[in-house]
Amino acid sequence: MTKVTNGKEKNTVSSKSPRMANLELLRCVAMMMVVVLHYLGKGNLLADLTGAELGSVGTAAWIMEAFCIVAVNAYMLISGYFLSTSHFKLSRLIKLYLQLWFYSVGIGVLGIVTGIFPMEQVETHDLLTMIFPVFMDHYWFVSAYVFLYLFLPFIGGTVQRMSKKQLQVALGLLVLAFSLLKSVLPIRLELDGLGYDCIWYLCVFFTAAYIRRFGCGIVKNLKRSVGLYVLACLAIWGLTMGLRQVYLHTGSLGRIIKVAFEYNHILPYLAATGLFGIFLYIKVPEGLGRFINRIAPYTLGVYLLHENIAVRYAWQNWFYAESINSVVGLLLWTLIAVVVVFAAGILVDMLRELIMKILHVLFNKVGIYRKAVMWVENVDKSFARDGQEI
Repeated sequence: MTKVTNGKEKNTVSSKSPRMANLELLRCVAMMMVVVLHYLGKGNLLADLTGAELGSVGTAAWIMEAFCIVAVNAYMLISGYFLSTSHFKLSRLIKLYLQLWFYSVGIGVLGIVTGIFPMEQVETHDLLTMIFPVFMDHYWFVSAYVFLYLFLPFIGGTVQRMSKKQLQVALGLLVLAFSLLKSVLPIRLELDGLGYDCIWYLCVFFTAAYIRRFGCGIVKNLKRSVGLYVLACLAIWGLTMGLRQVYLHTGSLGRIIKVAFEYNHILPYLAATGLFGIFLYIKVPEGLGRFINRIAPYTLGVYLLHENIAVRYAWQNWFYAESINSVVGLLLWTLIAVVVVFAAGILVDMLRELIMKILHVLFNKVGIYRKAVMWVENVDKSFARDGQEI
């Protein structure tokens, strides 16, 4: 587990591993929450908020959505927490792109071959999305991460040299511009990317960097962190239901009725910070910690598998999303879907890594490949000279 004192962490799970089991556990939990969001949203289980009645299933689904909407911001916080003290690695970027391409093309082709994504429905745009996943925004989260990582050589060292006051002011201005304003104004701002962009990732990156360096009063202990997470999630639900009532009675504010469920709204931002704080302070038993550290590196594969363009709107019905008509059924099938999709994603990504290792051994016998690997290693070393790898 990890002890945190004044924002500085000490890993006590294993002296041999740099991984922090509590944050790796959060990584797994956040990815499970992402699966919940995609099951509810793309499985058409979220009742229309402009309708006269939500029903028990619709109400339960929106409550679940409120407590899971923090997932993406929480995952971003984990990335920022570690990236803020890490140096740029070209090898990491290449490995990420190869992993992305493995899923984008591999699962896409498999979906077409098996008929999950019928060939007659495949358009040129779909093929381009598979071939150029980053620039065609196949997986928006990974695209945002890639662009942020490209900025790491410029922002990584900078954030470590900033004083507490400087970082507070810079972070405050970012949150004001890209979160707080859209959260309080009853209008749509043209510049608002809803949190689906590199700019919002940068805001969360600086938040994580601040917490790592200086700690944060609102998450200074477990009790406060739990309170922040729960209250912010309830506020997401309450604000949405309040806006719904305004719409039903006046017909106004329909465009912002779901604003509290947008990633860059202040409430999901605060809720994610609270959830992050919870996992900073929890204790993970050593045996469980080793298991969590073993599977956590493969969690991105869960996302890349179930959000592939060939299956992203199909897998929900494998878990009877269309036929759920009770709260018990909703809870049961959501749980089953999360467990199965998460386990499948972990196993597939383990297989992908094994394939990549075998290919690396084979290609390493080719001179030009070995030279390319050596060049990449030299580039990594050049960035490491002035950085400190965590």
